[in-house]
Amino acid sequence: MQMIMVVAAGGAIGAVLRHGMNNVMTHILGTGFPWGIFMINILGSFAMGILISVLAHFWSPPQEMRAFLAVGLLGSFTTFSTFSLDAVTLIERHAYIPAALYIGGSVVLAIGGLFAGMLLVRGFVS
Repeated sequence: MQMIMVVAAGGAIGAVLRHGMNNVMTHILGTGFPWGIFMINILGSFAMGILISVLAHFWSPPQEMRAFLAVGLLGSFTTFSTFSLDAVTLIERHAYIPAALYIGGSVVLAIGGLFAGMLLVRGFVS
């Protein structure tokens, strides 16, 4: 039960952060392209790369802290379900080129963000 509460607490914080960042990005860049979720997934993947590398090299917190950060906070901050909805919405609008850029860019840059986060921490380890 304690693990569930820890994940839920991290999830609540991550969801609020995602909502806030999405609103800010929409306000700044408009609604023509889902910039908020696009940036959130890339930033979240970068943060996950940093977290995983820090946990592997520098910090060994209890399982509850790991779950709070990785599953709750970052798992809730990034959101593949919203990504999927945005992609389908672009496709249904017949915005095929933006849809392809969004899908391809999200996948490639999010994976790249995770690698970048890992490399950043590994640079400090070496």
